[in-house]
Amino acid sequence: MDVLELIDKLDDLIHNARAVPLTDQVRIDREAIYDLLDQMRSTIPEEVKQARWIVKERQEMLAEAKREAERLVLDARDKAAQEASEQEVVKRAEREAAEILEEARGREREVRLGAEDYADEVLGTLEVNLGKFLQAVQRGRERLQGRSEESLDGDALTPEPPL
Repeated sequence: MDVLELIDKLDDLIHNARAVPLTDQVRIDREAIYDLLDQMRSTIPEEVKQARWIVKERQEMLAEAKREAERLVLDARDKAAQEASEQEVVKRAEREAAEILEEARGREREVRLGAEDYADEVLGTLEVNLGKFLQAVQRGRERLQGRSEESLDGDALTPEPPL
């Protein structure tokens, strides 16, 4: 039985006690009261033990919850720091990639301009050589035309040998 039930029994015992005539006093069974008090004395320490155990258990649960909360906060901070670090790495990589890309574009322009200059130089040399070849061809044709005119003129001027 718990203490509250015993207190209720004590209250019933007093409430249902017979009144002493011509006084405010009541008549109570002494043995019943002592029996209830003994039961209360034996019950209270057990309930106090249970209450202390409950308080201790509650404190342990609170301590565990606090440790878990601190662990979660530390994990969250670590994760935030890691993500910030990863973002910094990504930003650094993006900057380096942009620098590499810009350098590659510069080298591409440099190589393209160099190739264009080389091609222009080769084409210029080819143009000069073709001009020389064309002049040589024209001189050759002119010579051929001059000989053919000489041979035509020469045929008319030179008598044919007799047969």
